[in-house]
Amino acid sequence: MKTPETDAPQAERPTPNAIGPGIIESCGDFNIRIARDGTWYYRNSPIRRLPLVKLFATVLRREADGSYWLVTPAERGRIEVEDAPFVAVELEAEGQDRDQSLTFRTNLDDKVVVGENHPLRVATAPGTDEPRPYVLVRPGLEALLLRPVFYHLIERGEEATVDGTSRFGVWSNGKFFPLDNSTDAI
Repeated sequence: MKTPETDAPQAERPTPNAIGPGIIESCGDFNIRIARDGTWYYRNSPIRRLPLVKLFATVLRREADGSYWLVTPAERGRIEVEDAPFVAVELEAEGQDRDQSLTFRTNLDDKVVVGENHPLRVATAPGTDEPRPYVLVRPGLEALLLRPVFYHLIERGEEATVDGTSRFGVWSNGKFFPLDNSTDAI
């Protein structure tokens, strides 16, 4: 005799495409790309609805291997990110010198306060030695600073002695962030 308990669908067993404990199905490539300027594309057409892009951004994750995924409770799919998934489009500064606090606004209107949990780093573009400044938005997800924003940041910079060496950088929330291609906050 069937009862509601015995007639209920059984939990699905993990499949070869399953991720984690078998509850998230991998859908492969979602054919979504985030361009270096922060524009999101689906099948090479820009996604023009900002609320949709913001929704996708809430489920964006980066794996240890550097790959990017959109992850929901039911499925996940790989996306392509040309540089960083976000772009810092504005800098607000409060205070001066060691007492200043720096806040970036991203292209998706997130506010990120530079500090221990949201460090700044400056990398070098391969082959050009061009500085590539980033701020950590969420674990594994960074925003590339637009060039005018980086110039504004540099205007707030100063020399500081770090381990006996003079370095150029900025202070935010009591930490010194070198802007000379270093990833370390002091």
